[in-house]
Amino acid sequence: MGWDMTAALALGGALGIEPAATAELLPIIEAEMARAINQRNEGGGDG
Repeated sequence: MGWDMTAALALGGALGIEPAATAELLPIIEAEMARAINQRNEGGGDG
């Protein structure tokens, strides 16, 4: 999938999150997003 790192850092900054924390957490968030999208596409989601 991949996220725009500049946008992710800007979003984190707007939420008051340090850039280093955003960069550290982004792979975890990205993996969860991919899991949720795959689940939804397989018909197992609630939305």
